[in-house]
Amino acid sequence: MILSCQNISKAFAEKPVLSNVSFHLEDYDKAALVGINGAGKTTLLRIIVGELSPDQGLVTLSKGKTLGYLAQNQDVNSENTIYEELLSVKADVIEMEQKIRQLELSMKQASGKELETLMDSYTRLTHAFELANGYAYKSEITGVLKGLGFMEEEFSQQISTLSGGQKTRVALGRLLLLKPDLIILDEPTNHLDLNSIAWLETYLLNYRGAVLVVSHDRYFLDRIAGKIIEIDQTNAISFTGNYSDYAVKKEQLRTAALNAYFKQQQEIKHQEAVIEKLRSFNREKSIKRAESREKLLNKMEVLDKPTKARTDIHMTLTPRCASGKDVLHIEGLSKGFGAEPLFTGLHIDIKRGEHVAIIGDNGTGKTTILKIINGLLEADAGSITLGANVHIGYYDQEHHVLHTEKTLFEEISDAYPYLNNTEIRSTLAAFLFTGEDVYKRIGDLSGGERGRVSLAKLMLSESNLLILDEPTNHLDITSKEILEDALNAYEGTVLYVSHDRYFINRTASRILELANHGMTNYLGNYDYYLEKKNTLLPPSPVSSPTKEETPSETKLDWQAKKEQQAKARKKENDLKKCEERITALENQLAELENRMAEPETAVNAVKLQELAACQENLKQELASLYQQWETLAE
Repeated sequence: MILSCQNISKAFAEKPVLSNVSFHLEDYDKAALVGINGAGKTTLLRIIVGELSPDQGLVTLSKGKTLGYLAQNQDVNSENTIYEELLSVKADVIEMEQKIRQLELSMKQASGKELETLMDSYTRLTHAFELANGYAYKSEITGVLKGLGFMEEEFSQQISTLSGGQKTRVALGRLLLLKPDLIILDEPTNHLDLNSIAWLETYLLNYRGAVLVVSHDRYFLDRIAGKIIEIDQTNAISFTGNYSDYAVKKEQLRTAALNAYFKQQQEIKHQEAVIEKLRSFNREKSIKRAESREKLLNKMEVLDKPTKARTDIHMTLTPRCASGKDVLHIEGLSKGFGAEPLFTGLHIDIKRGEHVAIIGDNGTGKTTILKIINGLLEADAGSITLGANVHIGYYDQEHHVLHTEKTLFEEISDAYPYLNNTEIRSTLAAFLFTGEDVYKRIGDLSGGERGRVSLAKLMLSESNLLILDEPTNHLDITSKEILEDALNAYEGTVLYVSHDRYFINRTASRILELANHGMTNYLGNYDYYLEKKNTLLPPSPVSSPTKEETPSETKLDWQAKKEQQAKARKKENDLKKCEERITALENQLAELENRMAEPETAVNAVKLQELAACQENLKQELASLYQQWETLAE
């Protein structure tokens, strides 16, 4: 065992963030820490690395073991170049190399006993040099830098001139070269493109040490994690397997808990009905039996209703009107900055109802294409034609569509003046902004909060063509899943840029890969793209599929898979609606019982009779819904 966390608790301003959190990592574990934004994941990492002290509990790192930590944002202050910064990690290897060169020179001039001594030192030093990978340390540095997306011409750039994302990549490179026994990474994929993320996955899988990572990248977690530690409502639970295994087990546990809750509620209501019936006989024996049952009922340990799996954001995307069949036609699109072209002669056709993802390395021009379509940039050449009745809704990853000087309330009311105060507050509440939050300035919000405001505006736009630039950035996993469900239920057309492979897998029906100044079309989701990319068969040219095309066996398999996913989503939706209706009825029943207990109602026989009839109808509907829920849950 390399790391042990025992009963870690932490509170801020008397509000608990972590309560008795316990877990451990073995020497070669690859583990992930998951939970919604604000659950306490980063707090726990900072306690583990010693940046914060727990209120109680103990963190133990095995004796002699080393630990390396990469925080989300790194401010690397150095006058070194990128290459020099990583070379500094190998200072001890460079020193050994210099000593070896000195010994070689000394041995040329020595003889006798002195030569023997020098040769012994030389043998020991070269062996240590070899064990430290001394003969290949320069290749190792170059490999790590290229793997993290740096080009050779960038190696000589000074650290002080880099962006925050580039500095974080440099810090990650340093950490990987240090090779600690335990690597702890907080959102390591945030500043990496798809190729760099794939390289990091392979590196971590083959890493001869333990890894603990916090990430919202579910595809990344599926690839590297063998253990998931979930922080939920200040507590921690460990699951064996990757993210997909965890998601299935988590839902199974929740379904079992909900099933137990509903069955107990049925039993309670049945016992209450029997007690009421026995009392109505008004005989001594019946009353005693009623009292006996009541005592047993009072001793019953009542189960809490499990929290809903996804109750955070309430999002529905509905187009105001349908567009024509041809939504977007791009002909001969070219753009460059200075003498360097980004892309040349792109041809893209998008039809109504398609969900199209644009992917590619950083700097290939993905966001530029979206900005040109939205009229925020001018193309060097080419034309863009929108189809009939096309209304664009744009989600900008930098949130330039928001006004930093406005409050949240003003942002919505100015954009949609026909909404009244209640409707504006309800919309903001659906995206977790309640009470005084609505008067916060946009400029004072975090990246995640700005993302939620942009999503709220997108929902209100009622557009039939959504153009989204990195929509999952700053969203936690729960919020991503809610957005995915909203897009999958959306009847309009979607064109987006994303590096979130899990998101692409769930929402894309077509992928456009931007590379080498051109674009390649793949008729499927991300897994389909990878499968085709790894074959030597040339992919189809960029165009929408036509009736003349004969779908391949792979495509048919993919379509069948999508149909199965659609059925599963419908069943999940039905289950969710059933749960919501059960909750509503339970609340109505509780309210009804309170009204029946009021003194003025108790003396009004007619009113009491009306309420009792209403109560009976609700109970019957509730019993039917319990059965329906059991069927759907199975």
